[in-house]
Amino acid sequence: MAGFLAASQHMNQTPPQPARARIVTELRALIVLVLPIIAAQMAHTLLGFVDTAMAGRVSAEALAAVALGNSFWIPTLLFLTGVMMIVTSKVAAASGAGRLGQTGALVRQGAWLGLILGLLCLLFLNLMRPVLIWMKVDPQLVPVTLDYLLAISLGFPAVGLMLALRGLTDGLSRTKPAMLIGFIGLVINVPANYVLVYGKFGFPAMGAVGCGVATALVMWAMLGCMLFHLKRARFYQPCGLFEHFDWPHARTQGELIGLGFPIGIALFAETSMFAVIALLIGSLGAVVVASHQVTINFSSLVFMVPFSLGLAITVRVGHNLGRSGARAAMLATKVGLVLALVFAALAATAMYTLAQQIPQIYTDDRDVISLAASLLALAALYQFSDAVQVACAGALRGFQDTRLPMLLTMIAYWLIGLPAGCILGLTDWLGPARGPAGFWLGLIVGLSSAALFLGLRLRAVGRKPGLQHGLGQRQADAGQ
Repeated sequence: MAGFLAASQHMNQTPPQPARARIVTELRALIVLVLPIIAAQMAHTLLGFVDTAMAGRVSAEALAAVALGNSFWIPTLLFLTGVMMIVTSKVAAASGAGRLGQTGALVRQGAWLGLILGLLCLLFLNLMRPVLIWMKVDPQLVPVTLDYLLAISLGFPAVGLMLALRGLTDGLSRTKPAMLIGFIGLVINVPANYVLVYGKFGFPAMGAVGCGVATALVMWAMLGCMLFHLKRARFYQPCGLFEHFDWPHARTQGELIGLGFPIGIALFAETSMFAVIALLIGSLGAVVVASHQVTINFSSLVFMVPFSLGLAITVRVGHNLGRSGARAAMLATKVGLVLALVFAALAATAMYTLAQQIPQIYTDDRDVISLAASLLALAALYQFSDAVQVACAGALRGFQDTRLPMLLTMIAYWLIGLPAGCILGLTDWLGPARGPAGFWLGLIVGLSSAALFLGLRLRAVGRKPGLQHGLGQRQADAGQ
């Protein structure tokens, strides 16, 4: 440790790089980080696509059960993912400060949190019967959906543990392991679905439930792959992850929960807003519902890029903050914001110019294509505000500022965006009711509000006097 601090001190004494060189260096580091994360997120997205595609070939009932189940377990997974992001942020800060030996204990505590939350998610997903009844779901679909949720919920403890371990790899700027493990999971999922859904090689045909079992098996397999990688790779040995066993530490658990829960709730609030809009649109007819679903499905795929960029920004901000202080962290933030806006411009241009062609990937219905094209044009508009709010949220996680951003996003989504969508879509208060277009205008308002609020908060956090010097530099100074 003394040697590392001496090296850190030496680095701090070297002349700083020119501004352009620092920007280029930060841009290169961010791109190297984000590309594997994008690939990993796409692999996870394809897991759901495989489930849907294979269930659809069984029966309409199986497809409906998988679709209903996805509306419950995917937001739950995002909540769990959000909470566990704090492990990544803390590992990045500790690494930047030269405290690599402390990361093992931190991740062990994160593993306890992930396991406990995974078990709670398992319990939660098995309590959905009253909700399905309240939603007036076809009684024939209820038992199939519940069995699907039961099967997939068995994998959540593994997900919680794996996310804690991924916090170590991502926090140390090693994002390729998560990418490779994601693709391994996809390779396992396809044949597992084939065998369990259709009943091959002596296994019974389980239909939609087989999709859930296959996904749960993939979750445990990915955990095994991550453990194998961390155990074998010499790079992680200084972390001391497997040196000894730790029971949960109350103070550390309280800190992780206090910082992590707001992230999870913020992600859940955003996804649940989209789910509520889908329910409200349900009364407007099959064409409207189908058009909205096409638009939201494609937008979700596009969103994987800025979402991944937000994760990479968290790592870079946390690392730079621990090493050099707020100025370096804000440089990472600004570079990330520019990169996010560049992607937003490309995505918006593509969505607007290909608005007629994109819906044809999903359907041949002319009415659905026409309405979906108009909604895609609106979706193109919110790419900019969405990119900004995701980048700002990622930077704030890197600063370990989570509580107020959670409140700000809740206000933006639920007190501004959703009411605006309801007013514009279902009432004539501000002119004739616009139907689905009104809800998408509400999304633009909500996401733009979130971008504004989080941007202002980020500006305030970056100017805090206590963050102007990195942890590594302060430790080196103290050693003098």
